[in-house]
Amino acid sequence: MQLGYSLKVGYNQNMNIPDFVSEVKLVKERFESREVYTVLLILLVGFGSFGLGRLSKLEDSQPPILLEYAPPNTAAAVSTASPEADAAKQALAPGGRLVASKAGTKYHFPWCSGAQRVSEANKIWFDSVEEARKAGYTPASNCKGLK
Repeated sequence: MQLGYSLKVGYNQNMNIPDFVSEVKLVKERFESREVYTVLLILLVGFGSFGLGRLSKLEDSQPPILLEYAPPNTAAAVSTASPEADAAKQALAPGGRLVASKAGTKYHFPWCSGAQRVSEANKIWFDSVEEARKAGYTPASNCKGLK
C-alpha cells in the first residue's frame, strides 16, 4: 500500500489486525503533520478573502440609509439633525428626498428600483410627500415606507 499523499486505507484479505492498526497510525501521523494545517489555513484565508471582497462590493453599491426619528404624537417630524446629518441627506438625494419621472404618476425614494430606472434628464425632485402629492403624484406601491 502506498501512503504518499494519499490518505487511503484499504482492506486486504491477507492483512491482519496489527497491520491494519499500523496503517491507521500512519494515516493519523499524516494528519498530525503541519502540511495538512498549512493547506487548511491557505483555504480558510482564501475563502475568507473572497467573502470579504464580495461584502465590500455589495456595501459600495448601496446608498447609505438615513433614519429619522419622529415623536409618536406629532403630525410632522421635526428635524433636530446636526449639520453633518443634513450633509448626509444631501449626499443621499442630490435634488431632494423623493423622486418622480416627468412622464410618470408615481413618486419614489431615491434608492427604490423605480427611481433608479428613471433617467437623470426625466427626474423631478421633491422635498416632501406633500409637495409630491400637490404636484399630482401618488406613492409607488413597490417602494416600502411610502404612504
